Amino acid sequence: MKHLIKLILSTLLLVVMIAGCDTEDLHDMNINPNAVQVIDMNYFFTAAQLGLASNGSSGDNRYTDWRTNINFASLAIQHTASSGANAGEKYFDNDMEPLNAPFQFYYRDALRRTTEILKQTSEGGSMEGRLVNTRQAARIVAVFDYHRLTDWYGSVPYTEANKGLEGIFQPKYDKQKLIYTDLLKELDEACVAFNGSDVDYAGFKKADLIFGGDIAKWKKFGYSLMLRLAMRVSNVDAAMAATYVTKAVAGGTMASNDDNAWIKMSLTPSESTNQNGISRALYPGDGGDWANRLLSKKLVDQLKGTNAASAADDDPRLTIFTQGPIKWTASDLGVVLEADPTKWIGQPTGYDGSMLNTEYGGGSPVTPYEKFPAINTKMLQDDEPYMLMFAAESELLKAEAVVRGIGTVGGTAQSHYDAGVKLAMQMYTPYDASLVVSDAAVTTYLTNYPFAAGTALEQIGTQMWLSKFMMWWEAWSDWRRTGFPVLTATNYPGNATGGTIPVKLVIPAAEAAGNPNYAATSTQPDKMTTKVWWDGGAE
Repeated sequence: MKHLIKLILSTLLLVVMIAGCDTEDLHDMNINPNAVQVIDMNYFFTAAQLGLASNGSSGDNRYTDWRTNINFASLAIQHTASSGANAGEKYFDNDMEPLNAPFQFYYRDALRRTTEILKQTSEGGSMEGRLVNTRQAARIVAVFDYHRLTDWYGSVPYTEANKGLEGIFQPKYDKQKLIYTDLLKELDEACVAFNGSDVDYAGFKKADLIFGGDIAKWKKFGYSLMLRLAMRVSNVDAAMAATYVTKAVAGGTMASNDDNAWIKMSLTPSESTNQNGISRALYPGDGGDWANRLLSKKLVDQLKGTNAASAADDDPRLTIFTQGPIKWTASDLGVVLEADPTKWIGQPTGYDGSMLNTEYGGGSPVTPYEKFPAINTKMLQDDEPYMLMFAAESELLKAEAVVRGIGTVGGTAQSHYDAGVKLAMQMYTPYDASLVVSDAAVTTYLTNYPFAAGTALEQIGTQMWLSKFMMWWEAWSDWRRTGFPVLTATNYPGNATGGTIPVKLVIPAAEAAGNPNYAATSTQPDKMTTKVWWDGGAE
């Protein structure tokens, strides 16, 4: 009875309290005072840009670059060589991390930010009509992310991707042609829609790590990306390529190294978010792959030119990409063991430790980094800016378009080629002020190796390959499309490709097992030997 009376009194008290509250009071009682009520989309925009540099909130910034850019692509396109067992150089399919990492990272991290920005700034979103420039830049960032994903895997989730809040947990895979068609449309619309009178411009400028809010440079970035995508489909859809090559050139692509897209990195506040993941993966003492990712024989021979015994005809990038063989211990990092470039030899592709010992050590153990040139440590500081896209690529693509008669470009193939080579050689000073190539050195090189109509496509493809040092996954895509330079595949025992260079990454096993759309709509067979659409594979 006593408990019943207490219950009745408590109920009456609650009724009185509710009666004394109006609807607004009840609403306020239901709000967590510590919760964020409005999320700044410009914060997401900064995070999305860090995602372009493989840096995100859900993991180590070395994750994707280390596994795929370095441990797969740099080896597959023979800029570097390794004595270890890997998918990029030895073509093993039991080395799945390099093949899976981008799929995991981009959907889990990088694309989440751009998806939310575009959702909130679209029609019906909380920021509809606001953040105009943030929205257009986010569209370009999203295109950059998605084009890489589809280049690597073929068909991937696109129209249904990142829609878990809409109840889509097992998205379908879209055909690469559909994805490319929409990506090019997105770039076309975004570049036109930038607005210098945007009332939210100050926030956009503050959040922009790449161009500091410079709308003209964002447009050049967008049109340069459009040119890349247009040329990437040029072997399989000539009409689409011609249309967008013309649009990109008319819109205005990157024209100088001042237009280049670099993402600013910093030592603080977070090592795993703000530092350069490539540097952390390669610099001696951190990631450790520096000692086993040395310049390949193919790359060194190319840079040393036709007369290996003379430095007079060398590509000036030889002494930018490397200081030569160096010694590494905690006390003598960077001690150069051989300063004469004429004596540098690259590490042969496809060799293991035993093979190196036999050929270079007479059977005795060889320390590879004391024998073969290492990547220049001046390019591997933890706060190095992250290279994303540069003007040299646009000029070389224009040269190719002129040679092949794709779209309306203007100028001559040679003028674009010469400009592209010069821009590529002179773009490394953001790493270190000492990495300078003079105009005279460029002229000497172009005099020694002049543009020739009969070998134009091979020259252009080779220069594109050289220009993508540190951007190895893009060099891999360029090589798959053009076939240049000519690379000799390895045929290491137990490889999974039959001795051919891989042309596709493989979808993670968890995704393959958990998404029923994988078997029906992804690029099949899901193997390293299956070509994507623009490389001559199925649409």
